[in-house]
Amino acid sequence: MDRLLYTSLSGMRATMRQQIATASNLSNTETPGFKKELSTQAAFWLRGGNSSRAMASQGIYSADLQKAEVQQTGRDLDLAMGGDSMIAVQAEDGSEAYTRRGDLQVTNSGVLVNGEGHPLVGERGPITIGAADKITIDKDGTVYVILPGQNPVQPEAIDQIKLVSPSTQPRNRIAKGLDGLFRVVDGGTLNRDPAASVQADSLENSNVEPTQALVDMIQASRSYEQSVKMVATARQLDESSTSLMDIPE
Repeated sequence: MDRLLYTSLSGMRATMRQQIATASNLSNTETPGFKKELSTQAAFWLRGGNSSRAMASQGIYSADLQKAEVQQTGRDLDLAMGGDSMIAVQAEDGSEAYTRRGDLQVTNSGVLVNGEGHPLVGERGPITIGAADKITIDKDGTVYVILPGQNPVQPEAIDQIKLVSPSTQPRNRIAKGLDGLFRVVDGGTLNRDPAASVQADSLENSNVEPTQALVDMIQASRSYEQSVKMVATARQLDESSTSLMDIPE
């Protein structure tokens, strides 16, 4: 019964991962630039141990990088990424990570952050902005400000947002972390892409389809129930086999 039992447990474990990913997707249907999370299964080598008592597959998480609809917002600090471009941000641990979320704002301390509160990386680290009457961002990521009392037709460039394009650096594979940010799998950072661009006054929607996410959740729930029934069946078969082997005294 080992094979039946462990196959069922593998299915239950995979379904739980799928439900976690689907729940995250449902909670981010309105998050700008959010990329749908996927739970997939991958084969792996079994090293030692009893092969009948091994999980059938190994679960991994990935993301659907398909571009979503872009909407005009009319807000100077809203950015939509062009192509597969991403913004470089500073994660909570200080490392460099990447995102397509472009709803920007300036904190009270003058740091330019996105909607998740991650500072944007420029040419010299996190971008800081002093007092300014107006802030605009060019398509190449250059940040312009009009200082108090300054001629409005002559904005001053203070920094340039680091824009990257993962497709131009295939050797540096990126993966999505639990914090929703993308990082280089083996460590390190991506190089700035001079051809990467952003579209100001716009935001990219989440690429999660709510209806499909609900369907995925229902299907995962039914799949889990079937796996539980298989475990119960395996137990019944085991008990029946044991009773047949009992030798009467």
